[in-house]
Amino acid sequence: MTRFLIILLLSFATATSYATPQPHVKARVVPDSIGIGDRFELMIEVERDRMQVVAFPDFEGNEQLELTADLPVDTLEQEGRRVKLRKRYQLIAFQEGRYNLGRARVLYIDKNIVDTLLSEGDSLRLQVGTFQIDSTSQSIYDLKQQKDLPFRFAEIRAYVGWGAFALILLGLAVWAFVRYLARRGRTLGGLFKPAPPQPPHVVAIRDLEKLHNQKLWQNNKHKLYYSSLTDILRTYIVGRWGISAMEMTSDEILAAMRSVELSDKAAMDLNAVLKDADLVKFAKFAPDAESNEADYLKVYYFVEQTKEQEVQPPVDPDEVLQNKD
Repeated sequence: MTRFLIILLLSFATATSYATPQPHVKARVVPDSIGIGDRFELMIEVERDRMQVVAFPDFEGNEQLELTADLPVDTLEQEGRRVKLRKRYQLIAFQEGRYNLGRARVLYIDKNIVDTLLSEGDSLRLQVGTFQIDSTSQSIYDLKQQKDLPFRFAEIRAYVGWGAFALILLGLAVWAFVRYLARRGRTLGGLFKPAPPQPPHVVAIRDLEKLHNQKLWQNNKHKLYYSSLTDILRTYIVGRWGISAMEMTSDEILAAMRSVELSDKAAMDLNAVLKDADLVKFAKFAPDAESNEADYLKVYYFVEQTKEQEVQPPVDPDEVLQNKD
């Protein structure tokens, strides 16, 4: 009894495997008649069982046909165990003539079977035509000159209207702003006065702080460090006393500064910084960290000690009494 059941099951499985038909392959060209340079589509449709595997071909093109797009496989229908798939290729033709594309080929794999299935029907054909020009019956004309159309104000009427409206709004805004300034005792021209120049010592201190943040001598840029340091010092001397220190040598600066009343420490600091800078710039001397910091502080305190003191305006007693009231 057991042997009978086994034989019956094997017979049923064999009958089932043979009952599964092979996939059906159809192909068509859309459209089948085009002009040179036009695009067309090659469509391959396969209807197969879920358990069957098919592989669509790779269309590489040739001298007459070029592949422009290889689109992904679409699932058109799905009913029970049957599945209908479609593969599309977009191509372009460059030569006139009638093309025989043959029958589409699809690789079929089922268990131990590997086969190539051909599309149903006849070979795929494509007609590529061109325009026929009869030069005997058609005359060839020269290019026509550009035609000048008359100018019409209606074409720019809207732009002129909006432009005039914008100018009126701008004029009203300026008028209101001038009135606002007049109520506060100010004028429009006073808004555009250049800022007064900063005192020399303020500029020097600001530049010294920038130089300190650059960390030049810490990166072995001693020559650049001392050049920047002495440029700040020379610029300060020009602004503070009017001496042309930017065009002078160190000895000429020291000689010119003898006419300026300086404290002994300020004079010694100025001499020390200029001499150290000459050694670094012309003798390739590399000072240590302590010397670099010391020369920086000498310039800083030289500016602080010699800066021009701000003169306070005299106080009007009547104005003081009015403020108290």
